[in-house]
Amino acid sequence: MKSTFPKGCILALSLLASQVMAAVPADEAARLGTTLTPLGAQKEANANGSIPAWTGGLPKDAGKVAASGFLANPFAGEKPLFVITASNAEQYRDKLTDGQMALFKRYPNTYRMPVYPTHRSATVPAGIMDAARKSAVQVQETNNGDGLSNFEKSGYYAFPIPRNGVEVLWNHITRYVGGNYKRSYIQVTPQENGAYTPVRFEEEQVYPEQIADFPPERKGSILYMVKQRVTAPARLAGTAVLAHETVNQTVEPRLAWVYNAGQRRVRRAPQIAYDGPGTASDGLRTADNLDMFNGAPDRYEWTLVGKKELYIPYNSYELESPTLKYDDIVQAGHINPDHTRYELHRVWEVVATLKPGSRHVYSKRHMYLDEDTWQLAEVDHYDGRGQLWRVAEGHALFNYAQQTSYLAVETLYDLMSGRYLALGMRNEEPSTTQYGQVAKYYDFTPAALRTDGLR
Repeated sequence: MKSTFPKGCILALSLLASQVMAAVPADEAARLGTTLTPLGAQKEANANGSIPAWTGGLPKDAGKVAASGFLANPFAGEKPLFVITASNAEQYRDKLTDGQMALFKRYPNTYRMPVYPTHRSATVPAGIMDAARKSAVQVQETNNGDGLSNFEKSGYYAFPIPRNGVEVLWNHITRYVGGNYKRSYIQVTPQENGAYTPVRFEEEQVYPEQIADFPPERKGSILYMVKQRVTAPARLAGTAVLAHETVNQTVEPRLAWVYNAGQRRVRRAPQIAYDGPGTASDGLRTADNLDMFNGAPDRYEWTLVGKKELYIPYNSYELESPTLKYDDIVQAGHINPDHTRYELHRVWEVVATLKPGSRHVYSKRHMYLDEDTWQLAEVDHYDGRGQLWRVAEGHALFNYAQQTSYLAVETLYDLMSGRYLALGMRNEEPSTTQYGQVAKYYDFTPAALRTDGLR
């Protein structure tokens, strides 16, 4: 007999049918906010103090905030402790990724990493800390880690005390990004000589619990909804994409639609997932490269290597400064290192290996996630021959006014072609990310997508 339940209800019932077990025992979860930070990082400093103890992150009044939302750099007066270059990289090899070493080799005369004092600046609002505690004792893997059960009871940081690689990844996917937001940004794909055409996006991302008219039957099955529109250059303007990110994409695949300005039609877009081409990326990124990694984890085996200390992009306030032009940042080979900042931080190390019988252009992804934010900081991508192909870096900063972390720019370097992609720049935009957006469910439906494309 054919089921009369809506699709969302079937998913909810299947999740409830799973055996519900605590992710960690209550006494272990009690370490959050005591011996561990509220999000599960080590509180203490490292052995020589080069990574300080976490003391609560930056307060909301850590610096001046412009009316446009751009943040003053609370560390503007600091100078680099030292600079890593191709000539001295081997000296720091134990704290560099294979991808970073490859960039020194690929661009020996221009690529460098200025290393500054480490500041553990990140935190989240108290309510998000409470959500992480709930997740620790309530959220469980389903489908061998491809989905989550009970996540709707907390909403953030599915596994703050992770036990395996896929749980570490889920913390990146379910991290707090400030709630509903709206932003415009630039993506560039420079030629080998540095010439580029900026592609401008407008993007909104919203969450079910922050949408008053969100359908009750879909709650628990949707993580978030995102809408993206290209506004420049003219040849690409009008293209719009809508995606509903699901909790378990092996049970209910990501729902995606695209509005093609030339055809003036809205169509389902299953290609906006996995290794489908990234929008307007000139073939330099896959759909799941956005945000360093997004989407379903089901095509890979996730191995947790452990923790290590690495030099990673951090407190990248200068890279978002409105005093910079895009021409100041974009150059041949890689972004301008004059405006980058690296610090020594502890990271979680996870290796994703393509499962036998699964398809993806990346056979392996070597990932490094910041312990304080669960944001991916570095990802090395290997091709089907096992050769290092692309190197991703997330230049993170902490929005002290909103108590959330995000990326000033994310870069993806193609070692073979000598080209790269830089995404998320807002320096010449009238404002930076805007939080607290009021959203209606209808505005994130396929019916509304055509209107967005025509604006």
